Amino acid sequence: MHRVIFGDPNLDPELRALTDEASALVPQVLAAAGQLRHDGSLCQSTALALHALICAADARGVATFNDMAVCYRGDHLAAQRAAGRDAEREAYRKAKEAEQAKEAEQAKAAAQQAKAAEHAKAAAADAARAAAAEQQRLIDAKKAAEAKQAADAKQAAEAKQAADAKRAADERARADREAELRRQLADEEHRSAVESGPLRDSYIARLRNKIQSVWIKPPSASVGLDCLVEVTQIPGGEVTGARVTQCNGDAAARQSIENAVYRASPLPDPPDPALFERNFVFRFKPNE
Repeated sequence: MHRVIFGDPNLDPELRALTDEASALVPQVLAAAGQLRHDGSLCQSTALALHALICAADARGVATFNDMAVCYRGDHLAAQRAAGRDAEREAYRKAKEAEQAKEAEQAKAAAQQAKAAEHAKAAAADAARAAAAEQQRLIDAKKAAEAKQAADAKQAAEAKQAADAKRAADERARADREAELRRQLADEEHRSAVESGPLRDSYIARLRNKIQSVWIKPPSASVGLDCLVEVTQIPGGEVTGARVTQCNGDAAARQSIENAVYRASPLPDPPDPALFERNFVFRFKPNE
């Protein structure tokens, strides 16, 4: 059996002192070996061998190869388990990171989808408002067109009504003018017929006789008095004016004739209304 001896009493005192010092440094060596192995500065096999050598040594610094093998095997298995745990932790870490990255990506995608949905919702709202505005514009345009059509129809009806009324008024006026003209023609014909007949002479004689009947002859009036008298009357025979235009008598005779005309008022009605004249002239000759 091969042994490695720390603190052998048969050794040279100086060598023994070194082994004793090495034995006292076993914990520090173990820690340094572990640190070197952890840092990667020492290969795993060398570090495990060094650790097995140190761990297998007893208080005297003696270690058998069997003890070292047992320590090495235990360290190797522990290292494998630690490596497995590290691999599991690394796999868990990577899986966790992958899961977090996936969640972040999903959250990002969800945010993008929400943003896109919001944009789509806003676009749909804008489109709905635009459609509503266009529909309202069409409704307003239709109402305006209907109102204009109704106004045009009303204006046309009023214009037609006014034209019909004017045409009817013109027709009535024309008919009235024609009727008035016919009446005037008939009156003229009737007047002409009456004036050319004996009724006029009889009417003038009645007027002259009534005036002469109320005439008061002045002393200065001479035989053969002959005067033309203008008389103005209104319907009913009331005299409104009398004037002697031509006369062979003096002023007193003239005045007496005019006074007689006023005293004769109201004058006799004509036998035919066509003989009535507001202004007429008769000859006053009282001696006839």
